[in-house]
Amino acid sequence: MNEKTILVVGGAGYIGSHTCLELARQGFTPVVFDNLSNGHQEFVKWGPFEPGDIRDRDRLDDVLARYRPAAILHFAALIEVGQSVREPAAFYDNNVVGTLTLLAAARQAGVKAFVFSSTCATYGLPQQLPMGEAHPQAPINPYGRTKWIVEQALGDFGLDDGLRSVILRYFNAAGADPEGRIGEWHTPETHAIPLAIEAALGRRDGFTVFGTDYDTRDGTCVRDYVHVLDLADAHVRALQHLLSGGQSTAVNLGTGTGTTVRELLDAVRQVSGRTFKVTLSSRREGDSPTLVADNRKALDLLGWQPRYDLRQIVETAWNWHKASNGH
Repeated sequence: MNEKTILVVGGAGYIGSHTCLELARQGFTPVVFDNLSNGHQEFVKWGPFEPGDIRDRDRLDDVLARYRPAAILHFAALIEVGQSVREPAAFYDNNVVGTLTLLAAARQAGVKAFVFSSTCATYGLPQQLPMGEAHPQAPINPYGRTKWIVEQALGDFGLDDGLRSVILRYFNAAGADPEGRIGEWHTPETHAIPLAIEAALGRRDGFTVFGTDYDTRDGTCVRDYVHVLDLADAHVRALQHLLSGGQSTAVNLGTGTGTTVRELLDAVRQVSGRTFKVTLSSRREGDSPTLVADNRKALDLLGWQPRYDLRQIVETAWNWHKASNGH
């Protein structure tokens, strides 16, 4: 095994590319394996790029044999909740079948350390707040269910052949590299902060608020926004935990602070100095009123604390989107 070589599956995507930046900063060589269905080759800046799909076992075997990585960081997934409801077969094929193919290839290659990009969507509707790792898992959409199934599989692979894994359950990833090298780029865009910024930049006709009658402080949904570089930092800490012999575990990644949609829009207005049209609409099916993380385990186990507040998240996102000229 090459101790400093890490296979980053889905490393050309939003969170994966920022994690490659942090891996390189800490002396690792990230090898990006990505089919570019949601990623961008121009985001691969800190190590080799190997095009490929996680469902292609022969391609995985070839890359693993040539690089002999010490660990795998797995980001490759379809992630859009609405699409998962419309096209569940694609999500089960990519997120579940693809990950099982990757795990089988990792097993054959002798890789014993695996960091998995999961989600708070595995919890489903909150039964208590903030949500800790012991919160019951009852996902309410196909996206969340595919991530939950992979979490179960990781436990089984660990019992079978000693694979150790850290499952990282993100809340709402946001923000961009402060130096503007990479940022959030989804097609189509579905995330609240870039949608609001695009409205402020005049690249879309306003912003729609879905639901103003929730039992929250201003009637709109509350979400826990965490900076993408804080997520990247947590991935490297999880990797180091495993490489130093740490045991398998699952960890929430959020700030522990909730932001309403109205508060988010205010932050975008303040950072941009611009106003934009806001349309109030009815609730969307499946949206939880409040999702906020209990992140104490991340601190206790990994020494992780989020460094960026909401204003810094919006500022870095604003600078990226403004400079990107619509990509």
